[in-house]
Amino acid sequence: MRLSRRTFVEGVAALTIAVSIPAMAQAEDFKMGLLVPGSVSEEGWNRIGFNALKGVEEQLGAKISYVELQQNPASFEKAFRDYASQGYKVILGHGFEFQDAALEVALDYPDTYFLISSSSIHEGNVIGLNTDTSQPFYLMGVIAAKMGKKAGLVGGMEIPPIQQAFVGFKNGAKSVNPAFPISEAYIGNFTDTTAAKEAALSMISQGADFVVPNASGATVGGYQAISESGPAVRSFSIFSDFTQVAPNNILGLYVADYAQGVVEVVHSIKDGSPPKENIIFGLKDPKVISFTFRDDGPVSVPEDIRAEVKAISAKIAAGEIKTDAQ
Repeated sequence: MRLSRRTFVEGVAALTIAVSIPAMAQAEDFKMGLLVPGSVSEEGWNRIGFNALKGVEEQLGAKISYVELQQNPASFEKAFRDYASQGYKVILGHGFEFQDAALEVALDYPDTYFLISSSSIHEGNVIGLNTDTSQPFYLMGVIAAKMGKKAGLVGGMEIPPIQQAFVGFKNGAKSVNPAFPISEAYIGNFTDTTAAKEAALSMISQGADFVVPNASGATVGGYQAISESGPAVRSFSIFSDFTQVAPNNILGLYVADYAQGVVEVVHSIKDGSPPKENIIFGLKDPKVISFTFRDDGPVSVPEDIRAEVKAISAKIAAGEIKTDAQ
């Protein structure tokens, strides 16, 4: 259910303003704002959103600003309204959780474009930018089932983009071995690194030798648990490079250059030709999504498995394998 614009109560969940929103700006300025669910100083999901914002600044000459928020829908709506009322042409809500607030505010600001990460929406001036993470996670599942005995998946909140990623992992693993055991847990937020660490340790204690955390800012807690459990527990770096956190455990890196994808979308808006449908980035977009193997760790993916994974990746990119089928 979408939030009513009247549900906000003044004084609830004050915003942490990371870059102040200018009170006045020249009319000709092209401005973009960013809302992130946490801190952009953390490696992972929030940093990706910030990199996208900086890419728009550097490549398109936009005036930029961002706010760091806690998980509070009322604060989402207020932040969207603050930016839209001050003439920001594009506002990126970096996560599916921003979708309802954007749909509510967009009704009052038809000339502002609201981009929502990890969303499949396209409703007027609200446009979803959805990276199909089921595709690289499918490749991770294939590797886990070929090299491991059991896998564990630690998620932040049980929302569609994380569920989609985990479905991809499970489908990849089961394409190798339908009986391959996989445990799955959600910590209920994106900030509690201790909870992510404890969930990962619990899975490892129950025999998981492949563990993949996917919990935005809390993700690092999962990698800490993996690292402390020794090189027998393997993982993959997701969104950003976490090899410094778990140098002996990571076999491959899924890196999303979401920034460049966002730049292209914002460029089209600036030029007066906004997308007519939601955007889905996948393995067919190598400038946005890449999955690479790591060679500088104590354990690496054998060459025969690498060749098979590369062939599977090509089939996914060509649309021959559907990775998110339930």
